[in-house]
Amino acid sequence: MQAMMNIQVLQGYAIRKIVTACPHCFNTLKNEYPNLGGNFDVIHHTQLIQSLIDEGKLRPADGHVFKGKRITYHDPCYLARANEVYEAPRKALEILDSDLVELKRCRSNGLCCGAGGAQMFKEPESGEKDINVERIEEVIASEASIVAAACPFCMTMLRDGVKVKEKEQQIQVLDIAEITVMASNL
Repeated sequence: MQAMMNIQVLQGYAIRKIVTACPHCFNTLKNEYPNLGGNFDVIHHTQLIQSLIDEGKLRPADGHVFKGKRITYHDPCYLARANEVYEAPRKALEILDSDLVELKRCRSNGLCCGAGGAQMFKEPESGEKDINVERIEEVIASEASIVAAACPFCMTMLRDGVKVKEKEQQIQVLDIAEITVMASNL
């Protein structure tokens, strides 16, 4: 019922294109809303950033803060494996003239941060370690000083993992949109 009401409001405003910052919303709007009559052109903000770069409308400033930095990208589950959006986030980072490194588990073999499994909203299940800590251990192994994310839930989980490993001074977790703004002349 909520989806039907959302569709009605969006159609009432003649919305044709939706840009999301959340891969979960991206997945729902792109793949589930059409079955309910909500047919919109849905893109993730990393796809918008990539298209602006491709069109020459967005580029990093000379001597930007990320030049030469070691950056890794964490693939959000609902953007990567669920919707096969792998290149747009990476292209937005490749333009930075930084040292872009892949994590051990990435792309279609990516490791969930845990939020999609509701680990963000409850006490951890019993096991050897929390999934976000496991992911941050891969980041540490990559020797990246910046983790680029493309999901607000991933960002929270990754930042929590950084805190658990007491690496707040060595590792920054930033959204690709933040990185883009910080690197550009905007």
